Amino acid sequence: MRGVIVDKAIYAAGKRRDIEGDISDAFDLAREDGECFLWIGLFEPDEDEFELVKDELNLHPLAAEDAVSAHQRPKMERYDDTLFVVLKTLAYVDKTSDIEVGEIMVFLGRDFVVTVRHGAGNPLGPVRRRLEDNPELLGHGATAVLYAVCDEVVDRYGVVAHEVEVDIIGLERAVFDPNARDVTADIYSLKREVLEFRSAEDPLVPVLQEIVKGRVAECGSTREYFRDVLDHLLRVDGQVDAHNELLNSVLTAHLALLGKRQNEDMRKISAWAAIIAVPTAIAGIYGMNFDHMPELHWTFGYPLVIAVMAVVCVLLFRRLRKSGWL
Repeated sequence: MRGVIVDKAIYAAGKRRDIEGDISDAFDLAREDGECFLWIGLFEPDEDEFELVKDELNLHPLAAEDAVSAHQRPKMERYDDTLFVVLKTLAYVDKTSDIEVGEIMVFLGRDFVVTVRHGAGNPLGPVRRRLEDNPELLGHGATAVLYAVCDEVVDRYGVVAHEVEVDIIGLERAVFDPNARDVTADIYSLKREVLEFRSAEDPLVPVLQEIVKGRVAECGSTREYFRDVLDHLLRVDGQVDAHNELLNSVLTAHLALLGKRQNEDMRKISAWAAIIAVPTAIAGIYGMNFDHMPELHWTFGYPLVIAVMAVVCVLLFRRLRKSGWL
Protein backbone atom coordinates (compact mmCIF):
# COMPACT_ATOMS: atom_id res chain seq x y z
CA MET A 1 0.00 0.00 0.00
CA ARG A 2 2.99 2.33 0.37
CA GLY A 3 3.06 3.15 -3.33
CA VAL A 4 -0.72 3.35 -3.60
CA ILE A 5 -1.37 5.72 -0.69
CA VAL A 6 -0.08 9.06 -1.91
CA ASP A 7 -0.84 10.86 1.34
CA LYS A 8 -2.87 10.39 4.51
CA ALA A 9 -3.62 12.72 7.39
CA ILE A 10 -6.16 13.64 10.03
CA TYR A 11 -7.49 17.20 10.11
CA ALA A 12 -8.93 18.80 13.23
CA ALA A 13 -9.84 22.48 13.60
CA GLY A 14 -8.24 23.19 10.23
CA LYS A 15 -4.87 21.71 11.21
CA ARG A 16 -3.09 18.64 9.88
CA ARG A 17 -2.01 15.71 12.01
CA ASP A 18 0.22 13.16 10.31
CA ILE A 19 -0.57 9.49 10.76
CA GLU A 20 2.08 7.13 12.00
CA GLY A 21 1.39 3.42 12.14
CA ASP A 22 -2.10 2.00 11.86
CA ILE A 23 -4.60 4.39 10.25
CA SER A 24 -7.58 3.02 12.19
CA ASP A 25 -5.93 3.41 15.60
CA ALA A 26 -4.75 6.94 14.85
CA PHE A 27 -8.21 7.92 13.64
CA ASP A 28 -9.89 6.50 16.74
CA LEU A 29 -7.53 8.49 18.98
CA ALA A 30 -8.21 11.66 17.00
CA ARG A 31 -11.97 11.18 17.37
CA GLU A 32 -11.60 11.06 21.12
CA ASP A 33 -10.02 14.53 21.07
CA GLY A 34 -12.95 16.11 19.20
CA GLU A 35 -14.30 16.77 15.70
CA CYS A 36 -11.94 15.73 12.93
CA PHE A 37 -11.85 13.97 9.61
CA LEU A 38 -9.52 11.60 7.81
CA TRP A 39 -8.27 12.20 4.26
CA ILE A 40 -6.63 9.31 2.40
CA GLY A 41 -5.33 9.87 -1.13
CA LEU A 42 -4.87 6.81 -3.36
CA PHE A 43 -3.38 6.45 -6.83
CA GLU A 44 -4.63 3.64 -9.09
CA PRO A 45 -5.15 0.95 -6.42
CA ASP A 46 -6.05 -2.57 -7.45
CA GLU A 47 -8.89 -4.53 -5.90
CA ASP A 48 -6.83 -6.13 -3.15
CA GLU A 49 -5.17 -2.86 -2.17
CA PHE A 50 -8.45 -0.98 -2.02
CA GLU A 51 -10.10 -3.77 -0.04
CA LEU A 52 -8.26 -2.64 3.10
CA VAL A 53 -9.64 0.91 2.86
CA LYS A 54 -13.10 -0.35 1.91
CA ASP A 55 -13.36 -2.57 4.96
CA GLU A 56 -11.93 0.02 7.34
CA LEU A 57 -14.39 2.76 6.30
CA ASN A 58 -17.28 0.46 5.42
CA LEU A 59 -17.53 1.64 1.80
CA HIS A 60 -20.22 0.20 -0.43
CA PRO A 61 -18.98 -2.66 -2.65
CA LEU A 62 -20.49 -1.18 -5.84
CA ALA A 63 -18.79 2.17 -5.27
CA ALA A 64 -15.54 0.41 -4.42
CA GLU A 65 -15.76 -1.57 -7.65
CA ASP A 66 -16.22 1.65 -9.64
CA ALA A 67 -13.24 3.24 -7.89
CA VAL A 68 -10.95 0.37 -8.81
CA SER A 69 -12.09 -0.23 -12.39
CA ALA A 70 -12.43 3.48 -13.31
CA HIS A 71 -13.83 4.45 -16.74
CA GLN A 72 -16.91 5.94 -15.11
CA ARG A 73 -19.11 8.78 -16.26
CA PRO A 74 -19.04 11.94 -14.08
CA LYS A 75 -21.76 11.41 -11.49
CA MET A 76 -22.81 11.67 -7.87
CA GLU A 77 -24.37 8.73 -6.01
CA ARG A 78 -25.27 8.07 -2.42
CA TYR A 79 -24.53 4.78 -0.68
CA ASP A 80 -25.97 4.80 2.86
CA ASP A 81 -24.12 7.63 4.63
CA THR A 82 -21.38 7.95 2.01
CA LEU A 83 -21.43 10.26 -0.99
CA PHE A 84 -19.62 8.95 -4.07
CA VAL A 85 -18.56 11.51 -6.70
CA VAL A 86 -16.78 10.79 -9.98
CA LEU A 87 -14.86 13.56 -11.78
CA LYS A 88 -13.10 13.43 -15.13
CA THR A 89 -9.69 15.09 -15.21
CA LEU A 90 -8.19 16.60 -18.35
CA ALA A 91 -4.60 17.36 -19.27
CA TYR A 92 -3.43 19.00 -22.51
CA VAL A 93 -0.40 17.51 -24.25
CA ASP A 94 1.47 20.28 -26.09
CA LYS A 95 3.54 17.96 -28.28
CA THR A 96 0.58 16.12 -29.82
CA SER A 97 -2.28 18.58 -29.10
CA ASP A 98 -4.16 15.68 -27.50
CA ILE A 99 -6.31 15.78 -24.38
CA GLU A 100 -5.53 13.08 -21.85
CA VAL A 101 -8.47 12.00 -19.71
CA GLY A 102 -8.18 10.68 -16.17
CA GLU A 103 -10.53 10.24 -13.24
CA ILE A 104 -10.84 11.18 -9.60
CA MET A 105 -13.28 9.33 -7.37
CA VAL A 106 -14.22 10.94 -4.06
CA PHE A 107 -15.79 9.05 -1.16
CA LEU A 108 -17.23 11.60 1.25
CA GLY A 109 -18.42 10.53 4.69
CA ARG A 110 -19.23 12.47 7.83
CA ASP A 111 -15.66 12.29 9.09
CA PHE A 112 -13.60 10.92 6.22
CA VAL A 113 -12.64 11.55 2.60
CA VAL A 114 -11.04 9.03 0.27
CA THR A 115 -9.78 10.29 -3.09
CA VAL A 116 -8.84 7.74 -5.75
CA ARG A 117 -7.00 9.09 -8.76
CA HIS A 118 -6.53 7.38 -12.13
CA GLY A 119 -4.29 8.89 -14.80
CA ALA A 120 -1.32 11.23 -14.62
CA GLY A 121 -3.36 14.44 -14.90
CA ASN A 122 -4.46 16.65 -12.00
CA PRO A 123 -2.34 15.44 -9.07
CA LEU A 124 -3.98 16.36 -5.77
CA GLY A 125 -0.83 17.36 -3.88
CA PRO A 126 -1.33 21.08 -4.65
CA VAL A 127 -4.99 20.80 -3.61
CA ARG A 128 -4.03 19.36 -0.23
CA ARG A 129 -1.40 22.07 0.31
CA ARG A 130 -3.85 24.82 -0.66
CA LEU A 131 -6.37 23.53 1.85
CA GLU A 132 -3.76 23.21 4.58
CA ASP A 133 -2.79 26.85 3.96
CA ASN A 134 -6.43 27.86 4.45
CA PRO A 135 -7.54 26.64 7.91
CA GLU A 136 -10.79 28.58 7.66
CA LEU A 137 -11.87 26.64 4.57
CA LEU A 138 -10.52 23.39 5.96
CA GLY A 139 -12.59 24.01 9.07
CA HIS A 140 -15.73 23.20 7.07
CA GLY A 141 -14.70 19.56 7.32
CA ALA A 142 -14.62 16.80 4.74
CA THR A 143 -16.85 18.72 2.32
CA ALA A 144 -14.07 21.29 1.90
CA VAL A 145 -11.95 18.58 0.28
CA LEU A 146 -14.68 17.80 -2.26
CA TYR A 147 -14.98 21.50 -3.07
CA ALA A 148 -11.22 21.93 -3.48
CA VAL A 149 -10.98 18.87 -5.75
CA CYS A 150 -13.88 20.09 -7.92
CA ASP A 151 -12.37 23.56 -8.07
CA GLU A 152 -9.00 22.22 -9.20
CA VAL A 153 -10.55 19.96 -11.84
CA VAL A 154 -12.72 22.76 -13.26
CA ASP A 155 -9.79 25.20 -13.27
CA ARG A 156 -7.87 22.68 -15.38
CA TYR A 157 -10.85 22.55 -17.73
CA GLY A 158 -10.41 26.28 -18.28
CA VAL A 159 -6.73 25.85 -19.11
CA VAL A 160 -7.46 23.05 -21.58
CA ALA A 161 -10.27 25.11 -23.18
CA HIS A 162 -7.79 27.93 -23.79
CA GLU A 163 -5.28 25.55 -25.40
CA VAL A 164 -8.01 24.15 -27.66
CA GLU A 165 -8.93 27.69 -28.68
CA VAL A 166 -5.30 28.35 -29.64
CA ASP A 167 -5.33 25.19 -31.79
CA ILE A 168 -8.55 26.29 -33.51
CA ILE A 169 -7.05 29.69 -34.32
CA GLY A 170 -4.04 27.93 -35.84
CA LEU A 171 -6.33 25.75 -37.97
CA GLU A 172 -8.26 28.82 -39.14
CA ARG A 173 -5.05 30.44 -40.33
CA ALA A 174 -4.01 27.25 -42.09
CA VAL A 175 -7.38 26.93 -43.81
CA PHE A 176 -7.25 30.43 -45.30
CA ASP A 177 -3.57 30.27 -46.23
CA PRO A 178 -3.42 29.87 -50.05
CA ASN A 179 -0.27 27.73 -49.79
CA ALA A 180 -1.45 25.58 -46.87
CA ARG A 181 -1.63 21.81 -46.96
CA ASP A 182 -4.83 19.83 -46.56
CA VAL A 183 -5.74 20.04 -42.84
CA THR A 184 -8.97 18.04 -42.96
CA ALA A 185 -7.49 15.27 -40.80
CA ASP A 186 -6.28 17.84 -38.24
CA ILE A 187 -9.74 19.38 -38.01
CA TYR A 188 -11.37 16.01 -37.46
CA SER A 189 -8.76 15.09 -34.85
CA LEU A 190 -9.32 18.29 -32.88
CA LYS A 191 -13.07 17.91 -33.17
CA ARG A 192 -12.78 14.43 -31.67
CA GLU A 193 -10.79 15.90 -28.76
CA VAL A 194 -13.45 18.58 -28.22
CA LEU A 195 -16.19 15.95 -28.12
CA GLU A 196 -14.16 14.03 -25.54
CA PHE A 197 -13.77 17.28 -23.61
CA ARG A 198 -17.56 17.74 -23.64
CA SER A 199 -18.18 14.18 -22.41
CA ALA A 200 -15.91 14.94 -19.44
CA GLU A 201 -17.28 18.31 -18.35
CA ASP A 202 -20.93 18.35 -19.42
CA PRO A 203 -22.21 15.60 -17.04
CA LEU A 204 -20.57 17.42 -14.13
CA VAL A 205 -22.94 20.39 -14.51
CA PRO A 206 -26.02 18.66 -13.00
CA VAL A 207 -23.85 17.24 -10.19
CA LEU A 208 -22.78 20.71 -9.08
CA GLN A 209 -26.28 22.06 -9.59
CA GLU A 210 -27.62 19.49 -7.14
CA ILE A 211 -25.11 20.70 -4.54
CA VAL A 212 -25.77 24.39 -5.18
CA LYS A 213 -29.54 23.87 -4.89
CA GLY A 214 -29.01 22.50 -1.38
CA ARG A 215 -29.99 18.92 -2.14
CA VAL A 216 -26.76 17.50 -0.71
CA ALA A 217 -26.86 17.89 3.06
CA GLU A 218 -23.13 17.22 3.53
CA CYS A 219 -22.25 20.30 1.45
CA GLY A 220 -24.61 22.74 3.18
CA SER A 221 -21.84 24.87 4.69
CA THR A 222 -19.89 25.11 1.42
CA ARG A 223 -22.71 25.83 -1.04
CA GLU A 224 -21.33 29.30 -1.81
CA TYR A 225 -17.98 27.79 -2.73
CA PHE A 226 -19.61 25.26 -5.02
CA ARG A 227 -21.65 28.03 -6.65
CA ASP A 228 -18.39 29.66 -7.72
CA VAL A 229 -17.16 26.35 -9.17
CA LEU A 230 -20.44 25.92 -11.05
CA ASP A 231 -20.12 29.40 -12.56
CA HIS A 232 -16.66 28.52 -13.85
CA LEU A 233 -17.88 25.19 -15.19
CA LEU A 234 -20.82 26.79 -17.03
CA ARG A 235 -18.42 29.23 -18.64
CA VAL A 236 -16.20 26.36 -19.78
CA ASP A 237 -19.28 24.47 -21.00
CA GLY A 238 -20.20 27.44 -23.18
CA GLN A 239 -16.65 27.61 -24.53
CA VAL A 240 -16.70 23.93 -25.45
CA ASP A 241 -20.00 24.36 -27.30
CA ALA A 242 -18.57 27.38 -29.12
CA HIS A 243 -15.42 25.43 -30.02
CA ASN A 244 -17.47 22.60 -31.44
CA GLU A 245 -19.56 24.96 -33.57
CA LEU A 246 -16.48 26.85 -34.71
CA LEU A 247 -14.79 23.62 -35.77
CA ASN A 248 -17.88 22.75 -37.82
CA SER A 249 -17.60 26.13 -39.54
CA VAL A 250 -13.85 25.72 -40.08
CA LEU A 251 -14.40 22.30 -41.63
CA THR A 252 -17.15 23.62 -43.91
CA ALA A 253 -14.97 26.53 -45.03
CA HIS A 254 -12.01 24.23 -45.58
CA LEU A 255 -13.99 21.82 -47.74
CA ALA A 256 -15.44 24.72 -49.71
CA LEU A 257 -11.98 26.18 -50.32
CA LEU A 258 -10.66 22.76 -51.32
CA GLY A 259 -13.49 22.46 -53.84
CA LYS A 260 -12.76 25.96 -55.12
CA ARG A 261 -9.06 25.19 -55.52
CA GLN A 262 -9.87 21.96 -57.31
CA ASN A 263 -12.21 23.85 -59.65
CA GLU A 264 -9.47 26.40 -60.31
CA ASP A 265 -7.05 23.60 -61.12
CA MET A 266 -9.58 22.01 -63.48
CA ARG A 267 -10.14 25.35 -65.22
CA LYS A 268 -6.41 25.83 -65.69
CA ILE A 269 -6.09 22.34 -67.11
CA SER A 270 -9.03 22.94 -69.44
CA ALA A 271 -7.62 26.32 -70.54
CA TRP A 272 -4.23 24.85 -71.43
CA ALA A 273 -5.93 21.96 -73.18
CA ALA A 274 -7.87 24.47 -75.31
CA ILE A 275 -4.68 26.32 -76.21
CA ILE A 276 -2.84 23.11 -77.09
CA ALA A 277 -5.82 21.92 -79.14
CA VAL A 278 -5.30 24.70 -81.74
CA PRO A 279 -1.82 23.68 -82.98
CA THR A 280 -2.77 20.04 -82.55
CA ALA A 281 -5.79 20.44 -84.83
CA ILE A 282 -3.88 22.38 -87.50
CA ALA A 283 -0.94 19.96 -87.38
CA GLY A 284 -3.37 17.09 -87.63
CA ILE A 285 -4.99 18.50 -90.74
CA TYR A 286 -1.74 19.15 -92.55
CA GLY A 287 -0.32 15.88 -91.32
CA MET A 288 -2.78 13.90 -93.45
CA ASN A 289 -0.46 14.31 -96.48
CA PHE A 290 -3.10 14.43 -99.20
CA ASP A 291 -1.77 15.14 -102.69
CA HIS A 292 -4.27 17.89 -103.46
CA MET A 293 -3.36 20.30 -100.66
CA PRO A 294 -2.15 23.52 -102.35
CA GLU A 295 -0.59 24.91 -99.19
CA LEU A 296 1.91 22.04 -99.08
CA HIS A 297 3.53 23.27 -102.30
CA TRP A 298 3.44 26.98 -101.43
CA THR A 299 6.76 28.55 -100.40
CA PHE A 300 5.25 30.56 -97.52
CA GLY A 301 2.81 27.82 -96.40
CA TYR A 302 4.89 26.50 -93.53
CA PRO A 303 5.77 29.86 -91.88
CA LEU A 304 2.20 31.06 -92.41
CA VAL A 305 0.72 28.04 -90.58
CA ILE A 306 3.24 28.43 -87.76
CA ALA A 307 2.34 32.12 -87.48
CA VAL A 308 -1.37 31.35 -87.45
CA MET A 309 -0.81 28.78 -84.68
CA ALA A 310 1.19 31.26 -82.61
CA VAL A 311 -1.32 34.12 -83.08
CA VAL A 312 -4.34 31.99 -82.21
CA CYS A 313 -2.58 30.50 -79.15
CA VAL A 314 -1.55 33.96 -77.92
CA LEU A 315 -5.07 35.33 -78.41
CA LEU A 316 -6.56 32.36 -76.57
CA PHE A 317 -4.02 32.72 -73.76
CA ARG A 318 -4.81 36.43 -73.29
CA ARG A 319 -8.53 35.81 -73.42
CA LEU A 320 -8.41 32.97 -70.88
CA ARG A 321 -6.08 34.89 -68.60
CA LYS A 322 -8.40 37.89 -68.67
CA SER A 323 -11.38 35.72 -67.76
CA GLY A 324 -9.51 34.21 -64.78
CA TRP A 325 -9.00 30.72 -66.15
CA LEU A 326 -5.23 31.14 -66.16
